[in-house]
Amino acid sequence: MNAEPVQHRNRALQTASRQAVAHPLRGYFFIASAALLWGISATLGRAAFTGHRLPGGASLGGSFADSLKRIDPLILSQSRATLSLTVLLPMLLARRGASALRVPARDLVQFFLLGVLGVAASNYLYYLAIQRTNVATAIILQYTAPVWVLLYTVARGARRPSWRRSGAVALAVAGCALAVGSVGAGGFRLDPVGVTAALLAAFSFAFYNVGGHKVLARYDRWKVLLWVLVAAATFWIFVNPPWKIVAAHYGPRQWAFMLVFSLVSVLGPFSCYFAGLQHLEPTRAIVASCLEPVFSIVIAALVLGELLRPMQTVGIVLVLVAIVLIQLPERATRGEELVVEPIE
Repeated sequence: MNAEPVQHRNRALQTASRQAVAHPLRGYFFIASAALLWGISATLGRAAFTGHRLPGGASLGGSFADSLKRIDPLILSQSRATLSLTVLLPMLLARRGASALRVPARDLVQFFLLGVLGVAASNYLYYLAIQRTNVATAIILQYTAPVWVLLYTVARGARRPSWRRSGAVALAVAGCALAVGSVGAGGFRLDPVGVTAALLAAFSFAFYNVGGHKVLARYDRWKVLLWVLVAAATFWIFVNPPWKIVAAHYGPRQWAFMLVFSLVSVLGPFSCYFAGLQHLEPTRAIVASCLEPVFSIVIAALVLGELLRPMQTVGIVLVLVAIVLIQLPERATRGEELVVEPIE
């Protein structure tokens, strides 16, 4: 007769204990893994589109590189989300079943906002910024996102504007600027459309850090990632209908490249990033994500033989110092954000 209340009480205790557990080191590991995958995808894209040789003398140049140059940036952005969804959905259906993947209608709005204004917008705006300016300009403006996350958390009273936290954000942004080579002649290129796109990409990046952190307190990362990709893929269908993609007449090698690129640049890193957001609050997570340009520079130096300049080394050190500063413990304040694991 008392079995049901006891079971209910046990479930409540289990939920409370999971909410109290946070593993910052695990969170940094997941964020760093996502940054590493993004760095690998950046190097892969650079090798493919510029014909750089890989270790052992292999090259992605010639006719293959020429065929990749025909891939429109909009379609590349669209394929990253859509192809990732086509891989993830069957896996989750087979493992969990359709009923376990459903979410209440009221939460679908949040997922679609994250998918459209977060993932889809940040991807496309970043590529547009590169197209209109250059890689250095696009990256440094996009990585002002930690500033916007910090300002948001301070404005809503979730965090105190401490000197250490503000200094860590400033160091991360400065480190990214130096790492991507924006200091020097021709390093920073101003174009109204490109600069606007890069800043909007930064806002999108900040948005899905804050919004993703909130929904991950209630859902596991695979369900969040699934519905975010559904939202992004649905959005792209309306922006760029399937018949336009068919009309581009992409060949098997182009589709193979887009599939691999989508797995390395979206499915893999976003699953790691959302896992990291379960253990870190948004400011710490987004500062740690500044490892992406660091990994890109180091991988390009090791794999493609690109020269690592002294100022880039200084930038890498600044990013690492910022990550160390941001993870040092601070006194909790009233209304401070609580990092929780999924309660499902």
